[in-house]
Amino acid sequence: MNEPTHDPTSDPDYQGLLGRISDMYNTGRIRANQAVNAYITETYWQIGRDIVEFEQGGQVRAEYGKALLTRLSRDLSLRHGKGFSRSNLTRFRQFYLTYPNRATLSHKLGWSVILELLKIEDPLERGFYEQQAVRESWSVRELKRQMKSSLFLRLAAGKDKEEVRQLATKGQVLDQPTDILRDPYVFEFLKIPEPHELSETDLETRLCDHLQPFLIIPALPP
Repeated sequence: MNEPTHDPTSDPDYQGLLGRISDMYNTGRIRANQAVNAYITETYWQIGRDIVEFEQGGQVRAEYGKALLTRLSRDLSLRHGKGFSRSNLTRFRQFYLTYPNRATLSHKLGWSVILELLKIEDPLERGFYEQQAVRESWSVRELKRQMKSSLFLRLAAGKDKEEVRQLATKGQVLDQPTDILRDPYVFEFLKIPEPHELSETDLETRLCDHLQPFLIIPALPP
């Protein structure tokens, strides 16, 4: 008669081992993705820098003009295949021109997020979304959603120039508990139109009225 085998799923030590390995694996995968992302963005930035420096290299090189990117796209594609379309080279060039000091851009931002940031012409607005993307770990989908909702413009309304600069360099910082009541995230989450003029008491009343259906526990059937 066979003896019953030990079930490791009921062993706390085994569960601890399983959890540690799983955590290490997830952490390693995240770090690997971050490292790959850092190398990718660094490479694209260097490509953009080399293109710009070549364009600025004197009268002879200036004669290439607009044909430079087209010619580079053709020759690089022959050597390396996909990834060197003229539009991509244009983005690499714009990346360098927008961030000539690579150290000012967070290594936590992926290339797809950076592409969205490059579409923003206003440096203050771009700086705000950059800071918020890092602070909130936004995906490119979330960044697009917040840009479409004009989050920066809503937050900047009513602020003076220095406050707008602070917003662009630090993002939205909630220092006081009462700041949460004025946070556009809250209005958006609760689907309450953000008022232009509304007292704090009225605001609290509207929030409570809106939340009430979520807090009411339905009665159990008799």
